Amino acid sequence: MISKGKPATASSNEDSTFTPGKAVDGNATTRWASKEGVDPQWIKIDLGANSTVSKVKLSWEAAYAKAYRVEISADGTTWTRLATETAGNGGTDEWTGLSGKGRYLRVYGTARGTAYGYSLFEAEVYGTSGTGPTDPPTDPPTDPPTGAFTVVGAGDIAGQCNASDANCQHFKTADRAAAIKPDFYLTMGDNQYDDAHIEDFRNYYDKSWGRFKANTYPVPGNHESYDDYENRDEKAYREYFGARATPQGKMWYSYNRGNWHFVALNSNRFDEKGQLDWLKADLAANSKKCVAAYWHEPLFSSGDHGNVPVSRPVWEMLEASKAELVLNGHDHHYERFAPQTRDAKADPNGIVEIIGGAGGKDLYGAGDTVQPNSAKRIWDKYGVLKLDFTDTGFRSQFVETNGTVLDTSPTYSCH
Repeated sequence: MISKGKPATASSNEDSTFTPGKAVDGNATTRWASKEGVDPQWIKIDLGANSTVSKVKLSWEAAYAKAYRVEISADGTTWTRLATETAGNGGTDEWTGLSGKGRYLRVYGTARGTAYGYSLFEAEVYGTSGTGPTDPPTDPPTDPPTGAFTVVGAGDIAGQCNASDANCQHFKTADRAAAIKPDFYLTMGDNQYDDAHIEDFRNYYDKSWGRFKANTYPVPGNHESYDDYENRDEKAYREYFGARATPQGKMWYSYNRGNWHFVALNSNRFDEKGQLDWLKADLAANSKKCVAAYWHEPLFSSGDHGNVPVSRPVWEMLEASKAELVLNGHDHHYERFAPQTRDAKADPNGIVEIIGGAGGKDLYGAGDTVQPNSAKRIWDKYGVLKLDFTDTGFRSQFVETNGTVLDTSPTYSCH
């Protein structure tokens, strides 16, 4: 623990008894409390030097936060989000697998769980301290340190329905995604139905999965090209997600986490040379041991749409780069394939494909043909993919909206 006894400040105190230093004094009976009835409120801990933070443990008093962010900063001004809670219920929150660097750690409350304020018995920060107050970070901020982390993904998400509708599933999958508390989220396209107008994004997706938008790495689906299908202009998708949809200025992009390289692709445009050329160059430049890619329309599917051959050239490039994992949506069911080649031949050194199209829109049911190497198919349950990554491999689970784990993959090693 690197926070005990460190200087702490806060946006407010309930009175002189409940000062912020009480949350870092190592005494579980003393506490910091903010002014009552006011949002937002925050507490900030000065770790004394640029440090690496791997875990944060928060012990709430009865006045807890229903929604808050854990943030880190090198200068106390510009903040990077490490974790987000949107359905807090008090007690003890423990955020593990974090990978942040900075001198200042802040808990920023945005919604109180009671009519009172925010109150913490202890805010414990774990990690490695720097050696001096002006030590610069040693790792590039865009490439976090290695270690285990968890991702939640889904595709085919938001129908035009609201939480008050008992049959509306995208709010239920969003609640399950939040309960898992992943390091980040990704989507496999068709985020918003039917034609993905910007008003539909704002009225439906934004109220369920939109709570994760700042921590989501999305890709578009075929329904997000229908505004102007002839020209395939995904304008509402780009307008809603902003830079999240085009972080490198294109409708496809890549990013790193730990020992993994993630590639987010636009299957609406797999016939465009620009994307294929970019992918070839991106994979050639990758220095990470493990590779995962995701897009909307799958090469292999036992569902209603079946196989979509347009993605075969992409699979070939990933296969040549010894990629481990491909995630898709499009068919509205869950399906996990054993490792295979682009020719659907079982191969322990092949790619694992998982379809996670049960994110909320109506389920389709079985197609006419079960494809080779299909290891598990679930046609009638909504849920999300839980993906646990390490420096050397991964494991996947399909988690139903009620929290039941319906499928668990083997633990695969990176090639």
